[in-house]
This record gives sequence, C-alpha cells and structure tokens, in this order.
Amino acid sequence: MIQQISLKLLPADAANHTHIIQHAAAALSIKPADITGFHLLKRSIDARSRQVYFILTIQVFINEPFFERQHTHPVYLELPANAPRVLIAGAGPAGLFAALRLIEAGIKPIILERGKDVRARRRDLATLNKTGVVNPDSNYCFGEGGAGTYSDGKLYTRSNKRGDINRILNIFVHFGADEKIMIDAHPHIGTNKLPHIITAMREQIIASGGEVHFEQKVSAIKIQKGAIAGVQTATGQLFEGKQLILATGHSARDIFVMLHQQNILLEAKPFALGVRVEHPQELIDSAQYHCDIRGEYLPPASYSLVEQVEGRGVFSFCMCPGGIIAPAATDPGELVVNGWSPSKRNNPFANSGMVVTVDESDFTPFAHHGPLAAMYFQQAVEQQAYIAGGGNFVAPAQRMTDFVNKKISTSLPECSYVPGLHSTDLRTVLPAVVHQRLAGAFKAFGRKMKGYYTENAVLVATESRTSSPVRIPRNSDTLEHPQVTGLYPCAEGSGYAGGIVSAAMDGERIAAIIAAKLQ
Repeated sequence: MIQQISLKLLPADAANHTHIIQHAAAALSIKPADITGFHLLKRSIDARSRQVYFILTIQVFINEPFFERQHTHPVYLELPANAPRVLIAGAGPAGLFAALRLIEAGIKPIILERGKDVRARRRDLATLNKTGVVNPDSNYCFGEGGAGTYSDGKLYTRSNKRGDINRILNIFVHFGADEKIMIDAHPHIGTNKLPHIITAMREQIIASGGEVHFEQKVSAIKIQKGAIAGVQTATGQLFEGKQLILATGHSARDIFVMLHQQNILLEAKPFALGVRVEHPQELIDSAQYHCDIRGEYLPPASYSLVEQVEGRGVFSFCMCPGGIIAPAATDPGELVVNGWSPSKRNNPFANSGMVVTVDESDFTPFAHHGPLAAMYFQQAVEQQAYIAGGGNFVAPAQRMTDFVNKKISTSLPECSYVPGLHSTDLRTVLPAVVHQRLAGAFKAFGRKMKGYYTENAVLVATESRTSSPVRIPRNSDTLEHPQVTGLYPCAEGSGYAGGIVSAAMDGERIAAIIAAKLQ
C-alpha cells in the first residue's frame, strides 16, 4: 500500500531519514519495519510559534517494493528542415521556455537577444560593480537568461492558474537544477547555479535546430497589411517571420519607445517604487525563528511584510536571505538596485525591496508622454538617485531610524552593495507619496516583527524595477496584440507576469497557442 501523509517535525528530525520513518510509522500506527521507503513531496517551515517545525508531505510505501521517484521530462527532437519559424525577442525565461515549447511542437524558434551569453555577461557585471561603467545591452537586466539569471533565481509564484508550475520546475530539473525545487514551498536555485542551467537550455535549442542570436537588439518591427512580417535589429539585419513573441523584459524602454513611434497601442501601467532594505541576517533569523542563534538545520530566514498606509499598499518584494544588493541600472546616469542570493544563501546580510504602489495620479507631471508617462516617471526617480549618490553608481542611503526621524545619517552600517553608499536624505530622492508611506510602514513592521525597525538596517535607493511601467495590450483569447496580427506581447515586459516561473508559463502559453494555429 502507498499512503500520503503530513508530518510536523522538529528541524533535526526532518533532516534525518530514519527519524522521518519512525514518525511516519507512529502516525500510521504501524512498525517502522513495515515502511520500505518514502518520497518527500513537499517541505515547508512553520515558524509561527517559538518552536520552529518543518511540515513534510510524504508518500509512504508500506509492505511493498519501494521505487525511486520518477520525473517525466519533455522530449526535444531535431526539427525538420522545413519546420515553420517563429521569432522570439528576448532570451529571458519567457523566451527560452517559449522556444522549448515550440520545439516540442515541431516549430523552429529564432531567438534574438540584445545582450550577451551568460559567460560574457558576467564580465560586464564585474565591470559595472568595480568601475561604475554600465553596458546598456549587457547588465543585470539584459542578456541571456534575462533579469532573473543574476538576481537570485527565486521560483516561488502564486500564479497557479496561468499554467503548470510543476511542469516548469520539472524542466528546470531536466536542465540541471536540484530536485529540491520540486519539494520546497519557496524554491530557489541561486544566482551561482542558474547560468549553467540557462546555458544547457540554449544548447538544447540549438541542438534541436533552433537559432539563438546574441547582440541583436530589435530596432524596428516590420508590419505589412496589419500583420508581422519580421524585425530589423540594430546591426541592420532583417529576420523574417509571421509571428513575433515579444519577451523583452520590464526594463526595455527603447522597445516601448519604438512601439510608440510605430503607433502600436500601449498603455501606462501602475507599478511599485521604493528602496532596498538590508539587515544583518542574524537579526532576521532571531526575529523569525525566536532564537538567539539559528540552528544548523534551519535555512537563513526570510520574511514577507505588507501594510496599508494612507490608502497605499507598502510591501516587501524579492526578499533575499543571505543575499547581496546589486546595481541593476541599464543606462548611464540612472541608479537602480536589486537583490540576489547564492544557492547556499550564506552571506551575512538579508535584503528586500520595500516598495509603495504608485498610479496615474503620480504620473501627472509626465502625462504629455501619453502611455509612456509611468516609464518616464520611473526614469526621473532613478536619475535623481544617481545624482544623489554622487556618480559611479554609488547609492544614496540612510539608516532606517534616521529616515523615519528625518535625520541624515552621520554613519552607515556595513553593506553588501559593492559600488558603495553615500549618506543622503532619501526624501530628496523619493517622491513624497513614497517616502511618507515608507516611514509609516517601517514603524508598523517593527511592531509586527521584533527588531525589524532598527538603526542597524540601511535603506538603499532606489528599487524601481518591480514590474513594467507599460502594458502592451493583447486579446484575452488569441494573446495577439489587438492591432497587429502575429504580434504576441509576452510576460513581464508586456505586463503579464511577475517573476521567473510566471514568465516561463506565459511564454509556454503563447507558444502553445501559436503551435495550435500553425498545425
């Protein structure tokens, strides 16, 4: 007999195979010897009380042969020479997963990526961190794998109605991710491991007969009689095709400008804006696990906070335990920060975006830009942050308590941000609608989470790329743009996703619709 049960175990017991069997036997009122093995299906942490527990969902084999858990992986065959072609702009998760899904359907994907491959891209990131020189086409946002490759690799999503989450995770495992991402409640690959997985995906696409072209930024979309005919890139090359999956990411401002200049319908979209907050990881561990020192069986603690302040939502975003704050700008003279963690999450700091929702009322000074109003509002804040930092991507920063008390910090805590910090009154950087609500939220979060509101926390500006400030509309059934046949706005850059997994699912969904249309 095979039976599925849930166990609530102490961390040490949850890490011990023998102890799990003993607890499972007790829960089933059988002898441990009757259990021939088990599959761990799900694992989460319950830290609501002073004693922290792991919650395990396991599949128990009772008095019958045990077999290892089997995963069904997709099959990518070599494409025929006459396979139909589909253009994909962007090699982020949406573009890569769309390409793989097209190959399964016998369709040839042609990926055009403005940036470089993951290995070459890493050198540009090092230059940005060390010298303050940004490559507009190769940075934390642009390049093979997209923004997620070098910003943590968190795979948690609530978007379970958009597609098959387990299928996406299974494909990541197929290309080299640890199987624990299929089990953990908040799966995470890590910035140090994602590049190898992304490389394996690209190699499979090419081996199957697809194409991947780097340093080919789309500069114009070719439209004939209201339908896609191809794209031209900044190098002058023309790529012909009747379908274009536009998966260029939330930071591709030049794409939004290009579409607007070509009179392709766009819409301004609310987003969220704020700072990145960094605490010592030990402080977060102590607050979340109710202990002085985190035990060896517990991972570095995370948190999720939300508060309504004066009618606006203030919430944590992209929380990185044991993480690092990184410069995520895509152009000179603009300062954006993001966070990431290695797979072990073993750095001494914890950071998270802390952001406030902004809407059309905040974009009013930029209304003359029409559907690009939110984008230019976002850019103006980033430019002000760069000026306040003094250049070279040195970030304006302030102790949390000083920010709330409207004092310029005379000193700043040690911080993971490599280009460095400059003590600044962040009220001169952030719009009033943002900094006023952040100040109220920090005090509220301190009441919710012991130790969170502290002078040992530093605020680093600005966290502004939470989502796209522009939506590219599409029909709900065909997923095509309402004006242009064959144009498929996709994922985060078009306003339809919010992370690696949701973007991958959106790419797959569009690929499936195109496949059904072509077959």
